[in-house]
Amino acid sequence: MVEDKPVGKIAQDTFERLIRPRLGAPSADVLVGPGTGLDTGIVSLGAGQVVAVTTDPFYVLPAFGWDRAAWFAVQIIASDAATSALPLRYLTVDLNLPPEMPDDILAEIWEATSAACCQLGVAVVTGHTGRYQGCSTPILGGATMICIGAESAYLTPAMACPGDAIVVTKGAAIETTATFGVALPDMLTARLGAPTAQAAAGLFERMTVVPDVRAAIAVGVREHGVTTLHDATERGVWGGLVEIAEASGVGLLVDQDAVIVEPAARAVCDLFGIDPYTASSEGTLLLTCRPKSTVSVLERLSAAGIAASVVGEIVPADSGLHVVRNGREETLTAPTSDPFWPAFEAAAGEIRG
Repeated sequence: MVEDKPVGKIAQDTFERLIRPRLGAPSADVLVGPGTGLDTGIVSLGAGQVVAVTTDPFYVLPAFGWDRAAWFAVQIIASDAATSALPLRYLTVDLNLPPEMPDDILAEIWEATSAACCQLGVAVVTGHTGRYQGCSTPILGGATMICIGAESAYLTPAMACPGDAIVVTKGAAIETTATFGVALPDMLTARLGAPTAQAAAGLFERMTVVPDVRAAIAVGVREHGVTTLHDATERGVWGGLVEIAEASGVGLLVDQDAVIVEPAARAVCDLFGIDPYTASSEGTLLLTCRPKSTVSVLERLSAAGIAASVVGEIVPADSGLHVVRNGREETLTAPTSDPFWPAFEAAAGEIRG
């Protein structure tokens, strides 16, 4: 009997065992290669310039409506790329479409994809489009985004240092809440009331960290300000913070009560039995910064209309990973799974009957 594996990213030990030892031909130009929590690779171009590259599924969820689904597909990739702190430049897209998808839907998806790229200042430079058996939404292929900038300006989640402040923008479970709000509005209205359902759906446009990154790094990077950037996608805030700690070889001390949880997010997570701190939260930026820059970072984010809070600090590795809950300090462990998809599929299945 074949064992079903958890949906989503493979486990870290699987990556370390199967993927990391086999990375093709070695190259001295690769400054940052694949690793836990590292969303972008960094390659030297010489003359003090680097290229940052990130690849993701092209994720198109029909329940969002084709135009908003395509916008979000672009934001997922752009958000990962933006955490390199380098300017977004180019996109490649591989569209693997189901045979039954008509051209008018493809046109709607692609028009919205192009519009989102225009808003970000990103040019589509190559790709592939075809219809194939076995392909279906929400994964319609994959895409790669490319950034170019100074070698002295890029960031990775491996650059956090003891003493750095930890800042979280927008709060926990943004993606989880918005997905329920947009995809299942009638269910939320019936069970939580129209105002909460509308507030949940209203989080949709916040499912990107590109504005957050641009505001934060205006203060400076590395020793001058922000030291790491990471978006809280699968496994949420706790998963992302543990990835930063593992990548940087440091410890964490965070205060759960300091993490923003929007009232709509709390209501949706409570309704479906979801832990908001481990749930998918595209749009939530996790960053670390030098203590002297913390106030400036918060001011820049606030000026951009982005809520943020200091939730803890980076500590030496031998201090371990800890979270304060209800006044008690506990060990913070990496979430083994994301509670969002099982809960969403169960709710959607209930509607389908």
